[in-house]
Amino acid sequence: MAARPVPRIMQQGKLAPLYYLAPALIIMLFFIVYPMFNTIQLSFLNRNGTASVATTCVEGRPCWGVFENYRYALTAEFNTGSTKAFWDSFWLSSYGNTIKWIIFMVAGTVILGLLFAKLVDGIKNEALAKSILFMPMAISFVGAGVIWKFVYSYGTQQVQVGLLNAMITALGGKPISFLTAPVLNTYALIVVGIWIWTGFCMTILSSSLKSVPDEIIEAARVDGANEWNVFWKITLPIIMPTVIVVITTMVINVLKQFDIVYVMTGGNYNTDVIANRMYTEMYLNFNTGRGTAVAVVLVLAIIPFIYLNIRRFIAQEEMR
Repeated sequence: MAARPVPRIMQQGKLAPLYYLAPALIIMLFFIVYPMFNTIQLSFLNRNGTASVATTCVEGRPCWGVFENYRYALTAEFNTGSTKAFWDSFWLSSYGNTIKWIIFMVAGTVILGLLFAKLVDGIKNEALAKSILFMPMAISFVGAGVIWKFVYSYGTQQVQVGLLNAMITALGGKPISFLTAPVLNTYALIVVGIWIWTGFCMTILSSSLKSVPDEIIEAARVDGANEWNVFWKITLPIIMPTVIVVITTMVINVLKQFDIVYVMTGGNYNTDVIANRMYTEMYLNFNTGRGTAVAVVLVLAIIPFIYLNIRRFIAQEEMR
């Protein structure tokens, strides 16, 4: 009896998958890998990226040689341009504001997202409620910034255009300049970020809540546990891997935060963040070397959180 011919798909060999991946790999090399190496190269030139790094050393300051742009990125006070060390005025720097964003926006989005996910779970119009809460994500971040800039609008006259100040003056108070007052402005911007991203966190956490086995919840209730104890001692530990993924994802988003700050304040009034400083140095001050050094620092700050997400994903896949 004649042997059956080997199907053509089995004759393709080990290199066949590479042919399918080649277009994607070429695009990644051209638009991701090459720009990454070019960015690193520019960060070791002088501050405007055109000559030897030796011209960037400032008299009276320690010179870091080829790492001079990184000295600026890690120690200079960005907002005022003074020679004071970054740690001497921590909360007025781009890094200090970024840390504020990490602490308050990540906490706000995760806590509110979990709260809303729990509140809408199982209600009659759950899909409609989730759609309303998720709606801010459908708005571009630039559009959201413009909307909230009108909400925070401040006028020196009695009639206030901004919604918040109109409410404050209607109640007999004095209008507040939310975007220029250094005590309030960064937190006012963080509120916008929370408004946008809470729906995203709610959607992910709601999906995780629905994966909690009903049998365990019912058994806990039969044993006398109230809803508070059920949530903290049973539900939350079960969904904790998802909560950690959401937290790390939000940290990555916050570290890249640019749109809201750029549209609403432009980084002025001590609201600057790392990503906005990178843009300012590269495209407004034309300091390509300094801008790329800030970009490299930003990428290095994000990598650990990407690593944690990948580790968590691999662990979940192994459990399956």
